Amino acid sequence: MNEHNVFPVSDSSQPAAQTLGAAKFDDEALLDAYSTAVVSAAEKVSPSVVKIDVTQSAGRNRSGEPRERQGGGSGFVFTPDGLILTNSHVVHDAKRIDVSLADGRPFPADIIGDDPATDLAVIRIEAPNLAAAQLGDSQKLRVGQLAIAIGNPYGFQYTVTAGVVSALGRSLRSYSGRLIDDVIQTDASLNPGNSGGPLVSSDGQVVGVNTAMIQMAQGLCFAIGINTAKFVASRLLRDGRIRRSYIGVEAQTVPLHRRLVRFYDLPQEGGVVVM
Repeated sequence: MNEHNVFPVSDSSQPAAQTLGAAKFDDEALLDAYSTAVVSAAEKVSPSVVKIDVTQSAGRNRSGEPRERQGGGSGFVFTPDGLILTNSHVVHDAKRIDVSLADGRPFPADIIGDDPATDLAVIRIEAPNLAAAQLGDSQKLRVGQLAIAIGNPYGFQYTVTAGVVSALGRSLRSYSGRLIDDVIQTDASLNPGNSGGPLVSSDGQVVGVNTAMIQMAQGLCFAIGINTAKFVASRLLRDGRIRRSYIGVEAQTVPLHRRLVRFYDLPQEGGVVVM
């Protein structure tokens, strides 16, 4: 009787244990792959990242003597002859710019050109043996892919943070009041001092220029797409500034008189006045 009531449960529990072990191994493998991607990208781009210290005029004190204020941010070398991309608000109206390389070498820098409308600037240093970052294609970014930010938040040099691309095609108002289009939103942590540093993909290519964060928010940070940066940098190198066209026309919307709408059987009750 007892022989018929015995059930062989040990054999069925074995596959479950093997499944749990395999899942644990897969999780560890995924974590290793993530860590490897971040480490590899950081090691590839960090030699190109620079710390920027800026001295700007702050008007005059009560006795009439000129005052100065100190500021700074980040940037990255994008050509071997010393051209550096950064944010316009980092170096705009600077009296003096000092750049520190990853190996600690300091160099003075000159502004080639800056464009407050896109918050981008190009500066240059005269230095040998420079490592240039590889520029990617921001049009190929996908929401959810790995994003790595490298910079100098609060003066802590060469800090690496990682997150994902949260959204694409955002618009951001620049310091000049103009809207910057095709902005990348990321949750890679940014702080004051990260401005101008690179946003990097997992393969070590720069896909954006870190530019802003929203105070008191969690994980809402923004970077200018590298395709925009490449276009702006080329124009700054050629002209020293961005030449924008305009047509010299002002316009505003106005309501149309009801009789006019009915007489012409217009589908809309408003129009545009051009001046």
